[in-house]
Amino acid sequence: MAKKAQRPLAAGELEILSLLWERGGLTLSAAHQAMVEGGRDVGYTTVQTRLERLVEKGLVAKSRQRPAEYSARVAPDEVRGTMVNSLLHRLSGVVPLVAHLVQDPSVSADDLREMRRLIDAAEQQLRQQESGQ
Repeated sequence: MAKKAQRPLAAGELEILSLLWERGGLTLSAAHQAMVEGGRDVGYTTVQTRLERLVEKGLVAKSRQRPAEYSARVAPDEVRGTMVNSLLHRLSGVVPLVAHLVQDPSVSADDLREMRRLIDAAEQQLRQQESGQ
């Protein structure tokens, strides 16, 4: 898709991106209305500023039609990957993050099973790579 964010996303920018992923292309007015209907007390110009910042970062496309329609240029996984990589860098690696997650009481048994499945799959892939397969 498009280039990845080089600057971190603010919470409000991520909220707008989530809205675009969920609903597809939206005009500024429709994006503002959706946020207000979702219980957010946010001004029209604030939504406009956030959308324009996302356009500048290359994460959102702005159409030439009037009124302009904004649409996400990146997939959710791309943004999550960038955010997780940034977090891992700040935490000095994967182990502190995993240690926190497995001790967090909000993590369910299903979450832990899924983490184990992912770790098992990653270990198997690593073994295959090391053996030259």
